[in-house]
Amino acid sequence: MNKTVSNADSAIADISDNAVLGIGGFGLCGIPENCIAALVKKNIKGLTCISNNAGVDDFGIGLLLKTRQVKKMIASYVGENAEFERQLLSGELDVELVPQGTLATRCLAAGYGMPAIFTPAGVGTEVAQGKETRKFMVDGVEKEFLMEYAFNPDFALVKAWKGDTHGNLVYRGTARNFNPVMAMAGKITIAEVEELVPAGALDPNNIHTPGIYVHRIFQGTNYAKRIEQRTTRPR
Repeated sequence: MNKTVSNADSAIADISDNAVLGIGGFGLCGIPENCIAALVKKNIKGLTCISNNAGVDDFGIGLLLKTRQVKKMIASYVGENAEFERQLLSGELDVELVPQGTLATRCLAAGYGMPAIFTPAGVGTEVAQGKETRKFMVDGVEKEFLMEYAFNPDFALVKAWKGDTHGNLVYRGTARNFNPVMAMAGKITIAEVEELVPAGALDPNNIHTPGIYVHRIFQGTNYAKRIEQRTTRPR
């Protein structure tokens, strides 16, 4: 039951070229920084990254984009990332934009073992091009829904505030948005935590991701508290 590994390098050791990764975080909050740094160091190529956003130029997934390690980005929001924009416009990067709720639900579907979902989001837009639609009766009215397949990432990389040696995780604040659903989606889920505690030390009523979804866990270091865009007013 002890799922601890020594560090990020050990945790991502079997991630290879062309892997599909689900990466947790929202904006610059709850980013698995140590795992991303280890991927940069290992210089793995051809990655497909599923994440709410693509980080910024010098942080988060932006570091993998900078080193040309990502071939495809599946995201809802690209953020303040000039390198992402440059690679997209030059045709170097394959990009699939997904409505945020759809992205979250496709992760949930993977965790639940469902092959697909039906959603009204994207019907009649470019998002629906080439995809199957079906009509269902909703409150006595026939409505059209778009079929979206569940994600199927080889690995999920998530970051939590606290975790125990059995892989149970507790998130803080906004980090709870996409990390829990991403943890459910991965065939192998790797969690890095700010504080690693013995099994039984966490209140069972406060656990956000049960250890059944987590395969490896380690205590990370040197976490940055970043703000994606700071706006101030003159005094």
